Amino acid sequence: MTAYRLISLFALLTIVFSACTDDDLKNASSISAKKVTLTKDRTLGMTVTYSDSAVVKAKLYAPVYDKVVPPQGSPYNEMPEGVKIEFFDAYMQVTGTITSNYAINNETDQLTIFRKNVVVVQDRMTFTTEELTYDQKKKRYFSPSGTVTKDGNVLTGAQFSAPEDFSSYEIIGGVGQGYVKGDIVP
Repeated sequence: MTAYRLISLFALLTIVFSACTDDDLKNASSISAKKVTLTKDRTLGMTVTYSDSAVVKAKLYAPVYDKVVPPQGSPYNEMPEGVKIEFFDAYMQVTGTITSNYAINNETDQLTIFRKNVVVVQDRMTFTTEELTYDQKKKRYFSPSGTVTKDGNVLTGAQFSAPEDFSSYEIIGGVGQGYVKGDIVP
């Protein structure tokens, strides 16, 4: 049986070595020359505090926070396991939140895109969507579609936009349900 194993091993090694040719080695070097490397710094359990004139405005919480610097293009921050942002008033009381299962922030374009199960809670208003973009230059939020719920009223539509404090909002093509308080007199 040992002679059989020795012959089998010799045959296997002969096949492996005969499969490698000079062309394969030349191709390997050209493929490795095209290798793209990303610089990726990962932080676990990230908390970022945003303040203006020593007053805390918001806190961002992310279980995984990746800072990515591609060899070409803009650096970006990715939160692949979701994000929660809490907004505060001058007395450190929470005035609103944004949560999503994924977020990406492009530092150069100053855009943050929240994706998957996005929920905004602000002043008794709840907005839900699958994608919400925050444009830091315009200080506005945009979404291709979504649902606003406030005081029991539900409004669904397209092209949602709101200023960064969600003091008002605009929905194009809205359809919904509303509740009337009091008696309806014919």
